[in-house]
Amino acid sequence: MPKKNDTLVAAKDKKSDEFYTQYEDIQREINAYLEYDPDTFRDKVVLLPCDDPEWSNFTRFFAQNFETLGLKKLISTSYATESKIAHETVQLSIFDFLTSFETTSPQFDKTISPKHGKIFTLNRRSKKIDINDLQWRYLNGDGDFRSEEVTRLRDEADIIVTNPPFSLFREFLAWIMQGNKKFLIIGNVNCVSYKEVFPLIKENKIWTGCRFNERVNGKIMTFRVPDSYPLTGTELFIGEDGKRYISVAGTGWFTNLDHGRRHQPISLMTMADNLKFSAHKEIRECGYKEFDYYNAINVPYTDAIPLDYEGYMAVPISFIKYYCPEQFEIIDANTIRKNLNVPIKSHGLIKDKDGAIEGKPTYARIVVKKKGL
Repeated sequence: MPKKNDTLVAAKDKKSDEFYTQYEDIQREINAYLEYDPDTFRDKVVLLPCDDPEWSNFTRFFAQNFETLGLKKLISTSYATESKIAHETVQLSIFDFLTSFETTSPQFDKTISPKHGKIFTLNRRSKKIDINDLQWRYLNGDGDFRSEEVTRLRDEADIIVTNPPFSLFREFLAWIMQGNKKFLIIGNVNCVSYKEVFPLIKENKIWTGCRFNERVNGKIMTFRVPDSYPLTGTELFIGEDGKRYISVAGTGWFTNLDHGRRHQPISLMTMADNLKFSAHKEIRECGYKEFDYYNAINVPYTDAIPLDYEGYMAVPISFIKYYCPEQFEIIDANTIRKNLNVPIKSHGLIKDKDGAIEGKPTYARIVVKKKGL
């Protein structure tokens, strides 16, 4: 079946990972956690890996708000330019990444710079701290998050925040979870269906952030890309600042930091009212069909979930941004199979031909059960 997002899938397949998050998107997301708990980042060591500190709005945001957030320490690391260029299939050059910040510094070494990542640190001191207090040096290695050098920084950190390489999302999340760290990272809605990700969501070990697969002020998430990035496709454009940007549908935040939206139940109608008044013609005319191989009804739209249904319901992956653990329980689909002798490949979702209804495959579905019924 076709996937809802093509841009990040292409980024994963073609290894085009140079997408820079905008400052306002970071600020809006961080503010949501502070509204829920003002001490979310207080006395914490925050690590921003894979972050290109000279370009990164993550580094800029946390450095500028170091005192407001009450941070103990900020660490930001970058990936060596030669390694980055080799990893990309989009044609880039070292000049896409060199900045005057580095080249005018006494520490700049043109022989070291292409092969080594950089580390920027900011520590709490007695005087007022701002972005100008950032200290930097070259890393011993290329700055790959999987290296021993950056893994030691992970172990030192309390919270990891970044936009990881799209092509390495699975591996990056596993790296975080191995360190048992709090985190806030950007990913694609399709990540929900990954076998490495869905079990963590089902077990409430990770969840979606405040902005996930939605428009804010009429806009989907937009990222800056290098100046030499080819302007192909309708989602690529030149901004008012003359820089290149790409708008990417289906993107949002994954986290294990708590926030208020996660605990807000969604408003629903009864099954009878949905069958009469649903905004979706499919529900009014066809009702709720049951799957061929699972004891669950198909609910193709989140707003059509029946308030009073006591059984198992298979809902779209997009439901996950509305998931309230006090309102719903996520179920392992393997536990509600009609015939255990039928070979079905599933890591907890209903999907592909195994999720057939009257012999026709459906999109991937999450099985949920309403609590309190």
